Amino acid sequence: MECRMDGRTAIVTGGSLGLGKAMATEFAKSGAKVAIVARRAEVLEEAKAEILAAASGAQIGAYACDMRDPAAIAAMHQSVVKDLGPVDIVVNNAGTSRAMNFMDITDELWNEDLELKLMGAVRLIRLTFPGMKERRWGRIINVLNVGAKAPSAGGAPTAVSRAAGMALTKVLAGEGAPHNVLVNAMLVGLIESDQHYQRHLTSGSNETIEEYYTKLGERLPMGRVGKAEEFANMACFLASDAGSYVTGTAINVDGNRSPVV
Repeated sequence: MECRMDGRTAIVTGGSLGLGKAMATEFAKSGAKVAIVARRAEVLEEAKAEILAAASGAQIGAYACDMRDPAAIAAMHQSVVKDLGPVDIVVNNAGTSRAMNFMDITDELWNEDLELKLMGAVRLIRLTFPGMKERRWGRIINVLNVGAKAPSAGGAPTAVSRAAGMALTKVLAGEGAPHNVLVNAMLVGLIESDQHYQRHLTSGSNETIEEYYTKLGERLPMGRVGKAEEFANMACFLASDAGSYVTGTAINVDGNRSPVV
């Protein structure tokens, strides 16, 4: 089975590193024109060069944008349409994993988390959803984490904003289904990513990144941490015609880490 996206235009937010870059790379290999979006222009350019090296001849655009800023999102979308054409695929992947004791979370931190992880997605979908419905083809993938289904103590604010993202997924799936606009969520478990890499760097440990991942994997049913490419493979399936009857789902990509199906 081939998951092709020839002629499609995709936006991947948080697309300069980790899971976002892995998804953008696989989309480009599958024939899509890909816009990678992140805040830091220099990191975006590095990612663009890496994606082009892996997918020779692909059309890749790099767009610096703060997904908390409505005006910046609108300007980014306008540039993508001008450069690559109307948007067919949106992957909402921007965000960090912040976990704190509830009483330590200020209003400012709540608002910051919701603006980035929920409202950033809402605003980008608001710009792209009408065109998808009009053309009767669209794919929206909201990247969340397993805490959206099974939140743990100390898991806020991320677990709350991600749970809201799961509800958003179901609402949009119902509205998009009559127009062949499919909306799904992918829930991240322990998968190799830039966030884990940064945690390893700041941990002060003498262990290698490979040793770090090995220890993390020991507590998982599969005995290992997932690869970014494995996550990207599922995204390719959902974003292509291969996943043409899958919508309104929240799929755990977690090696059975989550206690909830």
